[in-house]
Amino acid sequence: MGFSGLVVQLLNGLVEASSLFMLAAGLSLIFGVTRIVNFAHGSLYMLGLYVAYTLVRSFGGTPLGFWVALAAAALLIGTLGAVIEIFLLRRIYRAPELFQLLATFALVLVFNDMALWLWGPEDLLGPLAPGLSGSIRILDRYFPSYDLLLVFVGPAVLGLMWGLLTRTRWGMYVRAATQDREMLGALGVNQAWLFTSVFALGALLAGLGGALQIPRVPANLSLDLSSIGDAFVVVVVGGMGSIPGAYVAALLIAELKALCVALGTVSFLGFTFALPKLTLVLEFVFMAVVLVFRPWGLFGRQQGASRNSAPVEAPLRRSGLAFRAFMVVLVVVLALLPSLSGLMPYVPILMLDVIIAALFALSLHLMMGPGGMASFGHAAFFGLGAYGAALCLKAAGLPMGWAIVLGPAIAALGALVIGWFCIRLSGVYLAMLTLAFAQIVWSVVFQWDDFTGGSNGLIGLWPPAWLEGNNYYYFALAIVVLSAWVIRRILFSPFGYAIRACRDSALRAGAIGIDVQQVQWLTFILSGSFAGLAGALFVFSKGSVGPEVISIGKSVDALVMVLLGGLQTLMGPVVGAAVFHLLQDYFMGATQYWHALFGGVILLLVLLAPDGIVGSLGNLAGRWKERHSATKEKAA
Repeated sequence: MGFSGLVVQLLNGLVEASSLFMLAAGLSLIFGVTRIVNFAHGSLYMLGLYVAYTLVRSFGGTPLGFWVALAAAALLIGTLGAVIEIFLLRRIYRAPELFQLLATFALVLVFNDMALWLWGPEDLLGPLAPGLSGSIRILDRYFPSYDLLLVFVGPAVLGLMWGLLTRTRWGMYVRAATQDREMLGALGVNQAWLFTSVFALGALLAGLGGALQIPRVPANLSLDLSSIGDAFVVVVVGGMGSIPGAYVAALLIAELKALCVALGTVSFLGFTFALPKLTLVLEFVFMAVVLVFRPWGLFGRQQGASRNSAPVEAPLRRSGLAFRAFMVVLVVVLALLPSLSGLMPYVPILMLDVIIAALFALSLHLMMGPGGMASFGHAAFFGLGAYGAALCLKAAGLPMGWAIVLGPAIAALGALVIGWFCIRLSGVYLAMLTLAFAQIVWSVVFQWDDFTGGSNGLIGLWPPAWLEGNNYYYFALAIVVLSAWVIRRILFSPFGYAIRACRDSALRAGAIGIDVQQVQWLTFILSGSFAGLAGALFVFSKGSVGPEVISIGKSVDALVMVLLGGLQTLMGPVVGAAVFHLLQDYFMGATQYWHALFGGVILLLVLLAPDGIVGSLGNLAGRWKERHSATKEKAA
């Protein structure tokens, strides 16, 4: 590629930087003030594009009508953001931050089906901007006029945001809220309406970012999850809450991608590298590098521990006789389910999925609950275990028994390497670094066609004849029950108490001689090992494996299962996995818009049971015991 081609690619990078900044600026602003990791921000971006498409098609035939339509779309999405904050998020500000994330994920499901209902499943590409449908000559290349305009939109919005935040009273309140929200409230500032205005402005920016893409990007239902990953990367690299940092991060990421495209294939030390392939994962690699050397982002500052805003958890207590009897009955019932296959053939298949998902959720719970380390990329270890087992069987020709053993071992090795980097961080930054590594693993699997099968995956991975049918169900059930027992033994061992000590107060744990990082690292490895075991069991239950087992959606599924059940007990993720899969299976068979129904149920559970199903039931039982004891004392 010549000099003119390089210039055009760099200009394309500036266009993408403006688009990324518009997407990420609102998310950064919202997090800086409310501390909410808004998973639905990508949905607002997607809806901005859909609404702009409708308005432009209606009255956007003239230059004035086109720009009025884009502005109206942004205002409508901003209003929607205010409604979300007032009627949902305002009710859960005191809930643990991860449950707030669960609520915003439920909104993703609702908004996705709402878009499907209103606009259908087809991609919708809007018309070109009137007056900007042509191109201009740059050296010997042509560059779209509309794209050239977008080059200046990002810096213009950055300037307006800087002025709003530094030259107005509202901006002063926002900057104060990012430093100390409690002190701001003590000074008499109405935090509720400040949060509403911040969320509305953040949503407006997301809607405007989507609307501006109407001549360039077709509106489609996959934009919500694909765009939120990019937004998270930009915000975390720039520093959570830093608007200038978001623009610098967007600029660096976009220009690095543009350079990869411009340089094409390069040779180094006899090896040939196709740089354009790196664009699938470049932003996540860049984020991982930045967080390793600059843990709070380029322009960020260290935040307080995310758990500080949540109530202190009660200590774990050993189960009584009644609970042990219940668990025995539960295992017996699960063991008897295959006998119903004649009446309900689908039940054993569904329950096999549930028990494997329960092990996956238990592995994440070990890291998140007792370990206090949130993960947005736990699917990396599930996928490493799945692909490890599949390749041991397919490529190495080993029997299934060795594949079941070596799959989790490969996942443990991955957790050992990834955990070494991740345990140096905490809170959202740790979670985002796990997401970065998961996306790197996904990219390798997706593009290594000769070894992993690429996007097609691997097939023909069935267990031997003696484990066919219900026998594999019993095999998987035995392994999951044994794994749950081992995890429970770990949690009530001295090492388990050390894990919780490091979670609750790392400084005090270190003062009494506990090596905090070593304990967290071992927890990370154990968690990854059990996730890999779940992945290995999954492979032989389905007979195939594909890159989707390492996708962002798979990691989100694990998060939802753990949070639905509750972080307080080991039973929480098991219940969460069962509820998640049973509801999902029921809704999928009931309606085309099952995502919305499922999201609505999650929202109800978050509002009514903010500690998860098991945690909230435990709270109710505790309150009932207190009332019963008080009644007995009065009677005496």
